[in-house]
Amino acid sequence: MRTPHRATTDRAEHAEHTDHADHAEHTDHADHAAHTDHADHAAHTDHADHAAHTECTATTGPATCDGPGPAPAPPRTLNFGVLAHVDAGKTSLTERLLYEAGAIAAPGRVDAGSTRTDSGAIERRRGITVRTGVASFAVGGRQFNLIDTPGHADFLAEVERALAVLDGAVLVLSAVEGVQPQTRLLMRTLRDMRLPTLVFVNKADRPGARYEGLLADIRRRLAPCPVPLSRTEGLGGRGVRVLPERLDEPEAAARVAEALAGADDELLARVLDGPPPTPGELAAALAAHTADGSAHPVYAGSALSGAGVDALLDGVTTLLPGAAPPPDGTGPHGVVFALDRDADGRKTAQLRLYEGEVRARAALTLHRTLPDGTRETHSGRLTALDVVAPPGTPPAGRLTAGGIARVRGLREVRVGDELGDPYGVRRSGAPARARPRLAAPTLRTVVRPNDPRDAGRLHAALRALAEQDPLLGTGVEPDGSTSVLLNGEVHGEVVAETLAAEFGVEAVFEPGRTVCVERPAGTGEAAEAMGATGRNTPCAAGYWATVGLRVEPGEWDSGVTFRAETERGALPRAFHQAVEDGVRAGLRRGPHGWAVTDCVVTLTRSGFGGPVSTAGDFRAVSALVLARALEQAGTVVHEPYDAFELEIPEDTLPAVLACLGALEAEPEEITEPPAGPDAGPLRLLTGTLPARNTRTAGRRLPGLTRGEAVWWTRRHGDRPRRDG
Repeated sequence: MRTPHRATTDRAEHAEHTDHADHAEHTDHADHAAHTDHADHAAHTDHADHAAHTECTATTGPATCDGPGPAPAPPRTLNFGVLAHVDAGKTSLTERLLYEAGAIAAPGRVDAGSTRTDSGAIERRRGITVRTGVASFAVGGRQFNLIDTPGHADFLAEVERALAVLDGAVLVLSAVEGVQPQTRLLMRTLRDMRLPTLVFVNKADRPGARYEGLLADIRRRLAPCPVPLSRTEGLGGRGVRVLPERLDEPEAAARVAEALAGADDELLARVLDGPPPTPGELAAALAAHTADGSAHPVYAGSALSGAGVDALLDGVTTLLPGAAPPPDGTGPHGVVFALDRDADGRKTAQLRLYEGEVRARAALTLHRTLPDGTRETHSGRLTALDVVAPPGTPPAGRLTAGGIARVRGLREVRVGDELGDPYGVRRSGAPARARPRLAAPTLRTVVRPNDPRDAGRLHAALRALAEQDPLLGTGVEPDGSTSVLLNGEVHGEVVAETLAAEFGVEAVFEPGRTVCVERPAGTGEAAEAMGATGRNTPCAAGYWATVGLRVEPGEWDSGVTFRAETERGALPRAFHQAVEDGVRAGLRRGPHGWAVTDCVVTLTRSGFGGPVSTAGDFRAVSALVLARALEQAGTVVHEPYDAFELEIPEDTLPAVLACLGALEAEPEEITEPPAGPDAGPLRLLTGTLPARNTRTAGRRLPGLTRGEAVWWTRRHGDRPRRDG
């Protein structure tokens, strides 16, 4: 068994005789644990003497200083995710990181179905990650929770939930395939969140691997300030060597400073005019710009052979800052980001805690906000609390801020449920990062059981799956069948396999249709009042309730706003809530059959009939009145659009434009991008097209461009549907 990395990287127990500068000359990857103290950045420097030195140096991390005095202790727990385009080697890298850290005896293999985080039968059979997995290791007295996320585009919703609980990320690229469509989407989201992110260029040992050219692609397509912290020898061969950039070597320091100067004007002046930054200053600048998301350290290597992974692990442990400790005395705040069921249907939820603490047997109250704005609250008492921790750690009886735990006993829990307000927490002294916003599903598909007698079981099973993935969006169609929202064909195939394997229901998924929304075109009002046929009689619809509603357009992307013009207290609270519930339920299907959004609904009139009125009367009447008000206002159907970028050979431009025009695309700009040394003239097209045509465009473009098209899309709002 390999010597655990954590046994040789504890910053409190540096080896006294290891010169890190000798690592490249005398140590290959297999012998690393035996010869090298990975954390010993300065040759022959014992950590206990650190404060006595006036300058500390580093290879890839910020463990440096230009003056005496210990640095503040980093947070004890860091939650970081590994993200990638499908087949870039994300899960293999996860296994290798766990192995390098000493958390497992040998790295598992995707092709053998032996990986730790892909534990589901479907994941192992297909060789892809479907659900988020968590594993833990320790280095230098700190705990690192590694979160492995799906790579396939159909499971972006799972990725989005994981992003919300991360303190940092590692984005994996293939040195052969380079920058791929989902890579761009993920990096754009990470940058929008300002989440500290390292980049790992995997498969450096594969034929066709690139590094220098790929760095230029990263700068052009992903992030403007990549900072290479690795050099390669023998790129593209099985014996590739990956050498770390040492900041105490002048040539390496100059390369790092030049790359980092793109994010630091003061550093740029030092690079141009001198004096050059010291290793300590350079390491501090690298750490600061990584932490604020303005620079992205880049490492190269191979997850399968392990080349370069030790340097990446060092970057994770030194450059990803983690969350600052929350103030004392705060109540528990957290979020449920994953959910599983055992064979008996009992739920296990994964809870990330931002503030406070949660103890075993605690009574918790969680809340959720549904897509239509309806708020729900539920409570339960924990029957089990399993805190995620490195192997060999004694069980903990409490979950503290920054940690993750698997909890049981919450019968009504769903993914996305919040304990307190996790998004109001301040992290690292800055406002909490925004929620990640990736594309919502655009296909609604009707699901029918092979055996009609299984219709009830199918509906119950899909509702159970929607607890794990709220964006699955189960609904009941007018004919009584069940429909779901999907991100694509693979998503549907996995849901079908899950239904058969876990619920014993065989089902057929009908061809999907693009999900649209409706928005009010104007203002409409309607009312129903008691006494329609005389005094002390119900309204014309037969309900004991008086309700008047006005519907009008709201601000774009504002969702549904419900308010009242009636006198406060005119209705009992339960009846007032029933009106709002009826309105929100009615807005789920507008005059054209789609959900109505971006509107303001105002209660203009209300009344009840003593002991005979019920909340059910108000819910039913509100839905009827709303439907009439919407008919009067009129609604416009909007369909989702995608923005696209398309890089093609110049001579294929006419055929490509004709294809895009037939698919209702609207090109906005045609430019000439930088071309590689072996590429002919290129053209870069940007524009928009209806999301219903995006997949068709992706299928047609390779044949029109000799397979050389580089096609990338992302969700870009919606527009009125051309056919009305």
